[in-house]
Amino acid sequence: MILEPARNFSMASLEALRGETGPELAPGSFRKTVRQLRKNRLGVLGAALVAIVFASAIFAPIIITHDPTRIMVGPRLADPSLLFLLGTDQLGRDTFSRVMMGGRVPLLVAFASLGSSLAAGLVLGLIAGFGPRWLDNLLLLLFDTIRSFPGIIFALAIIGLLGPSLASMIFVIAITSMPIYARVVRTQTEALRNSEYIAAERTLGAGTMRILAVHVLPNVIGPLLILVSMDVPAVIAVEAGLSFLGLGVRPPTPDWGAILNDGYNYIQQTPWLVVGGGIPIVLATLGFTFLGEALRDMFDPKLRKDL
Repeated sequence: MILEPARNFSMASLEALRGETGPELAPGSFRKTVRQLRKNRLGVLGAALVAIVFASAIFAPIIITHDPTRIMVGPRLADPSLLFLLGTDQLGRDTFSRVMMGGRVPLLVAFASLGSSLAAGLVLGLIAGFGPRWLDNLLLLLFDTIRSFPGIIFALAIIGLLGPSLASMIFVIAITSMPIYARVVRTQTEALRNSEYIAAERTLGAGTMRILAVHVLPNVIGPLLILVSMDVPAVIAVEAGLSFLGLGVRPPTPDWGAILNDGYNYIQQTPWLVVGGGIPIVLATLGFTFLGEALRDMFDPKLRKDL
């Protein structure tokens, strides 16, 4: 049941409470965040690694030295040289060019799937936390039902039905991630709707949509974004694992997981495919993990130190 506003506030106290909208971002907070991040060594390292991963993916068409899908006549499984910086694969394709272009797929999957699950979880979490009890229970049942399936089994079943593709991976990851964000939003919303300034707003005549948009949403979006930043490495690992199993993007599209699969099959002939496919995954995972933990430490009231 939606909380009924208290009726024993004076108009002066109502106007004062109306301004208490929680920890919304103030002017200059971005600069303060940057200053705090610069004092966190792991956070700086994480931001640098994330910047490198993004730059390599964005500027890959400029950086690459060969067509990553072109099968060239010449040495196959060759060692690194000035012509082929990371050698060649079993079809004579340049490994360095494939690694550079291969970073676009996991980043696209990560941000498309997490963005979709974040949007859906945000909407459903707000409805569950601010709606009637019967609707809250129904949505909780939906969240628990989705989470009850083992993630990898669910992914294999869905991709088996839909077929291996980029869209299938995005759909599977979005569906399995959505309940986590929805539960976080629901918990935050339930705590906020019992606040005095929410009761004051309702007494002043504010509608549910205004309360959600002006007061609740700014207070729940911050923790969600930090959670998303810490989930990116897990999604990159899942995407690489599915591509390694042949359930990701179809050949000849370059992808880190597919490069690792080729390296596993030809590990006795050359280690450079494994090195080329593995190192970017490690760097991306460390970068997003360090950055997410630094942001959590700065914005979590229990961990933050005022600088």
